[in-house]
Amino acid sequence: MEWRPGYWEWAPPPELVGSVACLWARVIPPGDTGGQGAPVLPDACCDLIWESGRGVYVAGPDTGPWSSPLPEGTALAGVRLRPGAGGPALGLPLSALLDQRVGLSDLGTGFGARLARRLVPELTPQAALRLLAREVGEQVRRAPADPLISEAARMLGRPRAEVGEVAARLGVGERQLLRRCRAEVGYGPATLRRVLRFRRFVSRVDATAGAAGPDLARLAADTGYADQAHLTHECVRLAGLPPAALAAQRRQ
Repeated sequence: MEWRPGYWEWAPPPELVGSVACLWARVIPPGDTGGQGAPVLPDACCDLIWESGRGVYVAGPDTGPWSSPLPEGTALAGVRLRPGAGGPALGLPLSALLDQRVGLSDLGTGFGARLARRLVPELTPQAALRLLAREVGEQVRRAPADPLISEAARMLGRPRAEVGEVAARLGVGERQLLRRCRAEVGYGPATLRRVLRFRRFVSRVDATAGAAGPDLARLAADTGYADQAHLTHECVRLAGLPPAALAAQRRQ
């Protein structure tokens, strides 16, 4: 592939779709000395990221917007792990990485140390992405996503899902679901439901990006919010912006 300014995503190999959401790359364009762009929004995933000049680190699960200015020309390559896959792959509770970016050499795990040794800052972006994809692929084959939490995330991603009902359908108690969700996702099922509901809203906003502006009251109802005020409250908490401002930012 040609590495040019912008952001791209690729689907993972079929055998990894249970644990890996996508592979991705980003290059900060020339003249963008802030390298800011739109902030990263919570998505219930965690990412393993190689950055030119820095090396490899993990972006833990977020509960709010994350901005990280980067110099122009900086290249990043990443593998995004689905909810339920990050804890098993990294070999530690994801709650320890909540709202953090941590170098893999600092995790104190064999997998992290191995990746840190191999994914050095001096690699080319193409080589870094290939190596990162191969290493993460091997790791998630050995330590796949927790199937119970993967199914919980699928169920909690539906509009108007209830945590107690999901736990009952999975045949576990709410306390056990809370414990496993914190370990494998980084936070409990109630927060997971909030983040997944917010991502439904963001996806709908992105799907109507060419329009003058979304019907926020209709979107609130369609994506599982009690009303537009509820959507506004949650959007400010998770994105730092009210819905109309977030939609305008993403149209840009």
